[in-house]
Amino acid sequence: MQTILYARVSTTDQTIAHQEKQARDAGFTLDRVISDDGVSGVTTRLVDRPEGRRLFDILRSGDVLVVRWVDRLGRNYADVTETIREFMRRGVVIKTIINRMTFDGATTDPMQQAVRDALIAFMAASAQAQAEATKAAQAAGIEHAKANEGNAYRGRKPSFTRAQMGTVRDMLAQGAGVSAIAQATGLSRQAAYRIKDDPAEAEAALMKWGM
Repeated sequence: MQTILYARVSTTDQTIAHQEKQARDAGFTLDRVISDDGVSGVTTRLVDRPEGRRLFDILRSGDVLVVRWVDRLGRNYADVTETIREFMRRGVVIKTIINRMTFDGATTDPMQQAVRDALIAFMAASAQAQAEATKAAQAAGIEHAKANEGNAYRGRKPSFTRAQMGTVRDMLAQGAGVSAIAQATGLSRQAAYRIKDDPAEAEAALMKWGM
């Protein structure tokens, strides 16, 4: 039996090392780290990613698969739910760093199965909804920036980075409160609220400053 961390990053603002540190800080003892760098979770299924494919080849009954959150497996509802079910059928236990969720296919109790499956569906749907909301905010931010392209005034430099903004969005999708988000990201509550209340404006501010 082995414990494997699967990490995925899609932009240069994210790092594999950060996800590994999060896992170890959360108390996981990792035997292996498998990662896909620069791969979209929206357009590319786990099984179609170079290293994601390896998970299907090496995971065995009794193994533990650790992910930061289910969105690392993907941001497509159908892909994520089927992937988790496939791993559970094999006897693999899936654990998330955020929210400390555990998905185990060993239970035979129908009520426990129903609750587990409903939770998987909710988290997978949240991952897809967050991806779609982020895409919409980015599009709105681009339009906002274009509309003010001739205006030399850029306003105050954002107090957050693109990576921090991504973390705020992810944690909001997972139901985290602003205080918890501020503590996790090192941002002020005001900055977290700004991203939460107007993601398009936050995106536009980063673009104006080339961030």
